[in-house]
Amino acid sequence: MSPNDSAASVHHPVFARFFDRLSHWMEPEVGRHRDSLLAGLSGRVLEVGAGNGVNFARYPDSVEEVIALEPEPFLRAKAELAAAKASTRIQVRPGVAAPLAFERSSFDAVVASLVLCTVPDSREALVEFRRVLKPGGELRFLEHVRSRHAFKAAVQRACDGSRLWPLIGGGCHCSRQTTDEIAAAGFRIAQLEQLEFGPRWVLTNPHVRGVALASG
Repeated sequence: MSPNDSAASVHHPVFARFFDRLSHWMEPEVGRHRDSLLAGLSGRVLEVGAGNGVNFARYPDSVEEVIALEPEPFLRAKAELAAAKASTRIQVRPGVAAPLAFERSSFDAVVASLVLCTVPDSREALVEFRRVLKPGGELRFLEHVRSRHAFKAAVQRACDGSRLWPLIGGGCHCSRQTTDEIAAAGFRIAQLEQLEFGPRWVLTNPHVRGVALASG
């Protein structure tokens, strides 16, 4: 059994069911950003925190294979159903963002979609993403980040610090500065777009979508 297969499962039964419904409800607004996130990918792709597999039908024909990791059992079962319907070859496996049970330079791209907020150590995860990417490989990311407005950022930090928000949000941290963390992990950010989903007052706003390149 590989390290990823033996990793402790992540159990958020209530949040998992909420997220499954929310992802479909948000599809009219978020779906086009997911399309842009995956457009132009090719080769072998690792999707970390695949959730219910909402991205699977969007992978272009140029992608040869997707390895999709999802540690939450309810969402992983949903992802397996989505993988069976997808035109792209997709393997759904249990696994977390770090450590990754793959050799160095194993993938042409890593996809992180609304997942880096939930991993226990986002910096460790990003270092692992860079390790398994081929030189020049792409990290495609769609994540919510800390607000640039001081008052809201303070509220986000307080929610994370109280541990209440991570508890009810399936491990979510709403105040992470993910773009800065990606750069600090040794990636070169090649594309970046600022986004808003839904009401601006929501804790999980704003978002960013981008492409970061792994150095050799």
